[in-house]
Amino acid sequence: MPGKSRHFGWIWAGGLALVLGLAACDQGTDEQASAPAEAPEIGAPAEDAGPADVVKAQDPGLIIDSSYITAATQIDGNRVQAADDEPHNWLAHGRTYSEQRYSPLDEINDTNVGGLGLAWSYDTGTIRGLEASPIVVDGIMFATGTWSKVYALNAKTGEELWTFDPKVPGEWARYACCDVVNRGVAVWKGRVYVASLDGRLFALDAATGNVVWQVDTIDRKTPYTITGAPRIINGNVIIGNGGAEYGVRGYITAYDAETGNQNWRFFTVPGDPEKPVEHPELEAAMKTWSTGGTEHKWWEVGGGGTAWDSMAYDPELNLIYVGTGNGAPWNRWVRSPGGGDNLYLSSILALNPDTGRMAWSYQTTPGDNWDYTATQHMILAELEIDGAARKVIMQAPKNGFFYVLDRETGELISADAYAKVTWAKGIDMETGRPIENEDLSYKDEAQAVFPGPGGAHNWYPMAFNPNTGLVYIPMHDQDFIYNNDPDYQFTEGEWNTGNSFSTFVEVYEGLGLDITAQQGTGRLKAWDPVVKQEVWTKDHVTVVNGGLLTTAGNLVFQGSGDGQFFAFNAQSGETLWSVNTKTGIIAPPVTYAVDGEQYIAVMAGWGGGGAATTFDPKLAHHEYGNDGRMLVFKLGGDPDVPQPDNYRPEIPEPPAQEASAEAIADGKKHYHRHCAVCHGLLAVGPYEIPDLRYSDPSMYDAYEDIVLEGILKDTGMASFADALDAEDVANVKAYIISEAWTYYDKQEDAKKAE
Repeated sequence: MPGKSRHFGWIWAGGLALVLGLAACDQGTDEQASAPAEAPEIGAPAEDAGPADVVKAQDPGLIIDSSYITAATQIDGNRVQAADDEPHNWLAHGRTYSEQRYSPLDEINDTNVGGLGLAWSYDTGTIRGLEASPIVVDGIMFATGTWSKVYALNAKTGEELWTFDPKVPGEWARYACCDVVNRGVAVWKGRVYVASLDGRLFALDAATGNVVWQVDTIDRKTPYTITGAPRIINGNVIIGNGGAEYGVRGYITAYDAETGNQNWRFFTVPGDPEKPVEHPELEAAMKTWSTGGTEHKWWEVGGGGTAWDSMAYDPELNLIYVGTGNGAPWNRWVRSPGGGDNLYLSSILALNPDTGRMAWSYQTTPGDNWDYTATQHMILAELEIDGAARKVIMQAPKNGFFYVLDRETGELISADAYAKVTWAKGIDMETGRPIENEDLSYKDEAQAVFPGPGGAHNWYPMAFNPNTGLVYIPMHDQDFIYNNDPDYQFTEGEWNTGNSFSTFVEVYEGLGLDITAQQGTGRLKAWDPVVKQEVWTKDHVTVVNGGLLTTAGNLVFQGSGDGQFFAFNAQSGETLWSVNTKTGIIAPPVTYAVDGEQYIAVMAGWGGGGAATTFDPKLAHHEYGNDGRMLVFKLGGDPDVPQPDNYRPEIPEPPAQEASAEAIADGKKHYHRHCAVCHGLLAVGPYEIPDLRYSDPSMYDAYEDIVLEGILKDTGMASFADALDAEDVANVKAYIISEAWTYYDKQEDAKKAE
């Protein structure tokens, strides 16, 4: 049950699954979402804004009360800049503004890490992806879960102090490409700031969870989402958004932390060329976009460039660095057929956090054609390069090249492949541009390209250890079949990539490939950014694995998709400790100390982009389910992690198949265009979203009510009446029944063989 704590002394399928992620999906057993209350006026007091779901801890021995929380959470810029003076805390998203995810704590180290065990766990009551980096300040932990819920916990015991539910409308999940996830909060001067999936930004009282103010950051008629954690710089709460595939225009906004007033907004791509630009940087960008005389107009489908995750800040330069995303649609022959780099897609932007004006930009993938976002984690560091100290920013974006830039000027210092790359032959160091491999253009024929849209590295945070000088990258080698859609037309509220996903399976089969065998490889790679080469690599059992933490104890911590939580030697890569958490992990760990005792914390819950594939039987939820939990370890803790309930029953006998082969084939097409994004390729679904083959036979009678009438919209399954009609739904049902029979027969044959 949510709120309880325990106390102790993906197959890749050619890359599609990472891309499809989880969108218009049923919530499973998560608590029901409901429509949000009307937003109060900015600055409205908490009692006018509505209370949080407050659950006071009952343990009379707790020392944490509201006055203590208020005093402890007085975080400001000076305190974050001096974070190394209080290494027991994790004050900001990456611990420091530099986002190195390195901790000076060393009580747990390479000589004793084998003694780690579970200190406590907290059940979130969810079965969807958990991606947050908790903020820990003076014994208090703030974390987020699915549907943007916030948890305030005693960091020593796991006791719940309060929770907050923004009550995201369930049907908003249809616009979330990659699950109903959230990556965390920001804490500032006694308040906790969180953005909700449906685009609202909240300031909460840190002591009670009550709403101080909330503001809509989006036009609610557009399919924006927010999954990233806000950053607070100089009193500005800075937040971006997602939704490029659905047809939105990216921007970053700064709100006054005290009042919620909007201070500035930076659009990442230009709008209607017939209208004035919103700020001067768009004058240069407009010249790099073109319609080529076609009917497709990027400004009518947004253009993309959403800033949905990574940021870092340099206080000395007073610059905040923001990564931007892919184009809308992906396919540049549709998006900008007259050519052009399409600024500021797939770029690193250096902005003044007080004004929003741009100091410089660097585009990692000009004219992006592959969904190669540059929203991946960025790290600030000082490196000695060619005998000189350089202040750098480092990034391993999706496109497979590791970039080192001068963070004052944006000058490219180095760019080297850290994964298998076939889309480009390298980076021209004179121009900073990739040398595209024209032999793999998919304009006229489908092409298998490395990396795929899931990237060689996605949102999972890297880490940098200044003692070893190494950057640790959670990466994967995976391809994707890009397939130009000659009949592309923009469809409101659905994926718009310019690639033909409805025929994806047929393309794979036409190339003689087995879609269920395209596994890919997941790795943890230690990279030397000065020498520009790999130092060591650990291959994982599963393709997609968690983010990273490194410490002064010469350790690197990472969770994996098969439920293992590891500690590696930071210098050699030797595995020093592991525990089976029995839940897939994608979130990055953090570390902190209370009363002089060091803890390692990680959120366990599989999901996010890529979770809609279950061909890989090694994923932990295939055996154990996917109960979401905060897991916290310390030396001398319990060596075993309790097992969640096993989730998967046998496939019940499906209804008789009455449809024709033609109807089933049509249903297969519609399923992969509209349903596979959540329910999985070939109707093989994940646990987080219902596997439709396991449906109770009576459920098939409700297909029209579910898909067309939207009777499950509050749980995340929106109506698709705008895209499908009754005949389409009947054919989709016929296809699922066909697949259910295939697997039911295999199941029964296996039972007979036992």
